Amino acid sequence: MKVEPLDIPDVKIITPQTFADDRGHFTETYTEKKFSPVIGDVRFVQDNQSFSKQAFVLRGLHYQAPPYAQDKLVRVIAGEIYDVAVDVRQRSPTFGKWVGATISAENRKQIFVPKGFLHGFLTLQPETLVAYKVSAFYDKASDGAVMWSSPEFEIDWPLGDNRVLLSEKDAAAMPFAEFESPFA
Repeated sequence: MKVEPLDIPDVKIITPQTFADDRGHFTETYTEKKFSPVIGDVRFVQDNQSFSKQAFVLRGLHYQAPPYAQDKLVRVIAGEIYDVAVDVRQRSPTFGKWVGATISAENRKQIFVPKGFLHGFLTLQPETLVAYKVSAFYDKASDGAVMWSSPEFEIDWPLGDNRVLLSEKDAAAMPFAEFESPFA
């Protein structure tokens, strides 16, 4: 397993080992004994899956407030995404900073996003299927979103001349200037 900390080292790219032969390949996408030394004592309780029909669907920037905050382990089953995590831990030296990475079915990379980060992704191909594990159950009252295009972040989304497709929730997300981080 290969582990690459990003510029905010708590966010990591993890590439599990793949075994290939003339039939295809096999990858162990998660095993606690190999991941625990990398991500700590995280217990995943729910698996989620998101399918996007088109390229340039943007989902995020989402969070779930404590005590229902979620660590996430994200991977792509089909297609490709640009995944972004924004540090919103109040006392963090990287508060308000972001990191991003391209993960795809082809490169088999995964991204670990710990509690205290906003999270979102942009699909780069149509028919993109994303799977992710979370460490807390969904709680509607704790669910929130911050505007993906908040100017404070200066996120370099790989959009080119394309327009994003957003859900109603994400289109109505609050700007970062109005966000009061619940992550002490």
